[in-house]
Amino acid sequence: MIKVGIIGCGYISRKHIDTICQLETVDLLAVSDVQPKRMEEIIDCYRDKIKRTCTVKKYPDYRDLILDSEVDMIIISVISGLHADIAKEALIEGKHIIIEKPLALSIREADEIIQLSETSKSKVLVCHQLRYRPLISKIKEILDSGDLGVPLMGSVSARINRSADYYNAARWRGSWKEDGGMLVNQGIHIIDILVWLLGDIETVYGEISKRQSSVEKETEDIAAGIIHFSNQAKGVIDVNTITQPRNQGYSISLFCEKGSIIIGGSSLERLEHCYIEDNEDLVNDLYDLCDTRDEHLRMYQNFTDAILKDTPLIMDAVEGKKALETIFSLYESSVRKRPIHLPLLNFSTTDMLQFPINEEIRHDT
Repeated sequence: MIKVGIIGCGYISRKHIDTICQLETVDLLAVSDVQPKRMEEIIDCYRDKIKRTCTVKKYPDYRDLILDSEVDMIIISVISGLHADIAKEALIEGKHIIIEKPLALSIREADEIIQLSETSKSKVLVCHQLRYRPLISKIKEILDSGDLGVPLMGSVSARINRSADYYNAARWRGSWKEDGGMLVNQGIHIIDILVWLLGDIETVYGEISKRQSSVEKETEDIAAGIIHFSNQAKGVIDVNTITQPRNQGYSISLFCEKGSIIIGGSSLERLEHCYIEDNEDLVNDLYDLCDTRDEHLRMYQNFTDAILKDTPLIMDAVEGKKALETIFSLYESSVRKRPIHLPLLNFSTTDMLQFPINEEIRHDT
């Protein structure tokens, strides 16, 4: 049995509780939060779901949970700016960790987590659950098999709304130091899928702007990017949080030599277009998978199998860095006003504090 501790007992931790309760190999042992009430609430939630009484330790200081020798695995679900420090401390103590996205807010911290994972032999999983959604993982399988032919272009978009109320609800939202940027929060999942599907990147070009005058924040609310992949495919990123009056959804599009696929909907639940040359069976297989959305359970099963059986992880710290590096390169490009060649050796979201976005970053013509 894998004994689990949760650091950060806010809203997102309840999703982890939902999944933990479906696994016979995992048991909640401890929780930590600066607010005692939130620890009580998450323990009550866990007990209600497992329908039995149990003892769950409460640690006001997360460091004490990390030092608990009975804890095997830690779920980190705190604000983005604290992810890396907590992850590194946990890895030093030999804990396996699941980190809510993003992995870190700097290249240096991401690399440190990767190095600590390797030296401690501890497993790290970043919560990019879309990789585990059956529809998307099947598309990856079909692409890798060659049935779609050469990939030519991919594009991702997010057209959503984040109002002043959203940012006012938590002081850290919209800050480069603690939140990390709109793309790091609202765009990272679809960017991860784009990179996962199309592979290694040569260059990233991007522009960002902040046009939401009613919201006091440091970070962008519009971002556009163009990616040149090593396989000569092109990628397009189109993300905004100014869509009125409410969220309009997300899309992932893939255009290949022998077919094209477009996924859309409020949460990427709809296959809007699918064509694979001379292979109607594969097309039907994809449509059949649209209603299967058990990605969180599949993600956890992959992680527990990695711990217990040393099976490969679909999403580890190395993979978790890829979407971050893409986003950071887009930010760097918006400042440097030129394409950025990867690998990106050094970047932190706090670097953006030197370049305030008053209205938009304008490029020379």
